[in-house]
Amino acid sequence: MIQKPRGTRDFRSDEMEKRRYLEKLMREEAALFGFREIATPIFENTELFTLKSGPNVIDEIYAFTDKGGREIALRPELTAPAMRFFVNELSSEPRPLKMFYFGQCFRYERPQSGRYREFFQFGAEMIGSAGPQSDAEVISLAASIMKHIGLKDYRIRIGHIGVLREMLSSSGASAENIPLILQKLDKKEYEEASQRMEAAGLSKDSISTIIDVTETVGSIDVLEKIKGDAREHLSKVFQILNYYGFDNVEIDLGVVRGLDYYTGLVFEMDAPVLGAEKQICGGGSYSLTELFGGEKTFSTGFGIGFDRTLLALEREGFETPKYEISAYVIPVSDTMKDECYKIAADLRLSNIPTELDLIGRSLSKNFKYASSINAKKAVIVGEKEFAEGCVSIRDMLSGEQKVVKIAEILQEF
Repeated sequence: MIQKPRGTRDFRSDEMEKRRYLEKLMREEAALFGFREIATPIFENTELFTLKSGPNVIDEIYAFTDKGGREIALRPELTAPAMRFFVNELSSEPRPLKMFYFGQCFRYERPQSGRYREFFQFGAEMIGSAGPQSDAEVISLAASIMKHIGLKDYRIRIGHIGVLREMLSSSGASAENIPLILQKLDKKEYEEASQRMEAAGLSKDSISTIIDVTETVGSIDVLEKIKGDAREHLSKVFQILNYYGFDNVEIDLGVVRGLDYYTGLVFEMDAPVLGAEKQICGGGSYSLTELFGGEKTFSTGFGIGFDRTLLALEREGFETPKYEISAYVIPVSDTMKDECYKIAADLRLSNIPTELDLIGRSLSKNFKYASSINAKKAVIVGEKEFAEGCVSIRDMLSGEQKVVKIAEILQEF
């Protein structure tokens, strides 16, 4: 028996209904904010991802040489393809350009709870508008999506990468060393970060101060520990989010998102119900377009881990609307099958979800099957009733049954 590849999943019909329902809610909220959907290829030139994340990303993705000798990779995330699309075809669009996307991504990593080699990501980008108002709008969309899908407990943590960049630079770290240090600070690997800062020539006092700042978490009042543009920027973002009605926000200067293309505000969203692996969304302001051959353009965006978000919802007791079929058409005898096809066609043409018996069950087994697919009503086509221009309709919930003129069937739905 051939098994599915490790780190991938098959989804049953009920699972797909749950996923499509959640996906629909996310799309609805993005549209409410004026974001419009785009789609990009599942595979891209490998260079797109090495330019964005460095050559070491090759070890973490599905990269290969195709039959034409081209270096190709299955996309590990959706921001880089979206920005490549912008540089290729959308750079003349009116600003800000607001887009969202949903799709499969692939990473070669060890599968674990809520983490797969094939996974799904929902994300959004606002391109061509810099400032606290744009950052607040994007964070508000991410938070509104969580609210709209029904996640009860989620936390928003906001930082500013400029704070640590400035501290590292003024303490003597070179431009080459700063991204390597930030990567370790982002992962809270303070011992390794300290070693890298010491190797970069920072004093023990500077190292201690920088680590202390990364552990600064709390309300807007903790911004007293920092000065300059970052403080003003974060204060304004907090103010706008408060206007939007979000108060589950805290400052966390340890949110670094240690990638070199982030330029200012960074944020993460957590679902505490997931325990240690609680992050469900991350993003910030960045500039990638110049890496891909375009003009420098500031953007703010985020990515939501769809699978992990669904897992958090399920742990909170999330339930999707139950699958139902409106009508189930039953021929009492073989001579009535052709009439059942016609009745089913009329119901479907009227946009009424309809199934019918295709394998010749007995009447009792048909009722049992109709119950198993949550059919609301059974349309029973018998010879005697049909000869009088009628059918019987049974309410599958109450068990009540009545005779209805064939011309009046639609009125029953």
